[in-house]
Amino acid sequence: MGIKKLLLYVTNNLGASRHEAGWDIAFFLINTTALIVGTWYLWHVHEAHWIPFLVIEYTWAIDTMRHNRKKY
Repeated sequence: MGIKKLLLYVTNNLGASRHEAGWDIAFFLINTTALIVGTWYLWHVHEAHWIPFLVIEYTWAIDTMRHNRKKY
């Protein structure tokens, strides 16, 4: 399985996206990067108690993206 197929598998739960698949991949990569960098930053500035909220927002964003599909 190529990296593009893997990312499409991770970001889609239905066959058809409402927008281009490239946007799904970009959205997933940007959100994952934000989670990693945000977690590191919060840990670095000794505000680790905010990390669960960051993870909740990440989970919500990914879930919203996966359910933003056409219902054929």
